[in-house]
Amino acid sequence: MLRMPRETFGRLVNVSVRTIATIESEQKKAGRIQRDYVEVKRLCDALSEVVEPSALGEWFRAPNEAFGGSKPIEVIERGEIDRLWDMFYRLRSGVPG
Repeated sequence: MLRMPRETFGRLVNVSVRTIATIESEQKKAGRIQRDYVEVKRLCDALSEVVEPSALGEWFRAPNEAFGGSKPIEVIERGEIDRLWDMFYRLRSGVPG
């Protein structure tokens, strides 16, 4: 859905590429990554309302002035996913800032 490499997705949900490949190949439940996966999926679904879904993979990896030049993926890795939710709220509601 995101056209995102496993490495990038692994960074979003804090697991290795190998873990993702194992889950995909064995079609297992996500288990220990379930919570992070659900949170990232909800964020991506929401962002898809304001960003072209096929562009999200690249959007996560591109520096963004709204985050002081940090990439959205780096913001998530620092445990600040709330900043992305705030951005989504502002974009969706038309609130400047």
